[in-house]
Amino acid sequence: MTDATATATGAEATGEKKEMVDVFSDEGIGAAAGSNPVGYALAQLGDADENVVTLSADMSGPLGDFRGRHGDRYFEFGIAETNAVGVAAGMAAAGLVPYVVSMAPFGLIKTAEQVRTDWVYNRLKIRMVARLSGLAMGFFGPSHQAIEDIAVARAIDGLDIVTPADANSAIGLLHSTADLDGPIFIRICEGLPPVYDRPPRIERGQWPTVKTGTDVTVIGNGIGTGLGLQAAQLLEGEGISVGVIDSAWLRPYDERAILDAAASTGKLLVIEEHSVVGGVTALVAEVLGRNGVSAHLADQAIPAGEIEVGVPAELLRYYGFTAENVASKIRELAKG
Repeated sequence: MTDATATATGAEATGEKKEMVDVFSDEGIGAAAGSNPVGYALAQLGDADENVVTLSADMSGPLGDFRGRHGDRYFEFGIAETNAVGVAAGMAAAGLVPYVVSMAPFGLIKTAEQVRTDWVYNRLKIRMVARLSGLAMGFFGPSHQAIEDIAVARAIDGLDIVTPADANSAIGLLHSTADLDGPIFIRICEGLPPVYDRPPRIERGQWPTVKTGTDVTVIGNGIGTGLGLQAAQLLEGEGISVGVIDSAWLRPYDERAILDAAASTGKLLVIEEHSVVGGVTALVAEVLGRNGVSAHLADQAIPAGEIEVGVPAELLRYYGFTAENVASKIRELAKG
């Protein structure tokens, strides 16, 4: 059963300042669920299970609460992600439950071989929690843009993939995956518009419907789910009915949700803060093709090719991750 109460969010805020956030600073990072859902949930998991350990790859700030409450189970590795992954394998083999918390550009993208060989082949109960995914660190240049990590994760068979849609979703998914066996990759994007009014319990492999609609279905991932809700609200006055699905699990994924959406509206828009290559759009296309289902499929994703450098908020606007742009794409689909 999926508990997926959604809250529509309204039009995009205006007047946003051009500023960079110091992602390396501890200052201002607290236990509040809204500002630091990963740290909040991991501290709770540590409270509940003495086998939970955290391995920080230069992510001490978000893990401040865990470190304060369970200092003997917190391990700092600095910018040595591959070492953290290897040590986590040893810890898991000894009966601990490691959570490796890294910056997404240097998480799975950097450590794919170790994850595949040390974690997945051995079916170890380990989680990689990758913060600052997508364009969140775009001002540092292409080396810090994590826009291929879903594609890498999908290529490693046996690695579960979880992608929260907002802060409450991150808390809910961290809790609901706590008892699952095997390795899990948890991809965290930043600054997500609200979707759930409380931490949902999303069962393994399920894609919750957060809004029903009859004309176009948005398949949101990460930021895409909230943007789909915002766009749907903008279009209500135009008589366009938009359904929104949260693609929270990418392995296993909800094939039935894709096929039902294709059958009900026949017009699908995937929104993902990831390269169009190998991500959620590709997954949806594969499902439609394998099942011989015809549907209009569009995407709002990061295009293949060289990516621009800039403040994350500006990059999101540049690549069309705004409610207004999503609404425009939905209009095109609805008319087609």
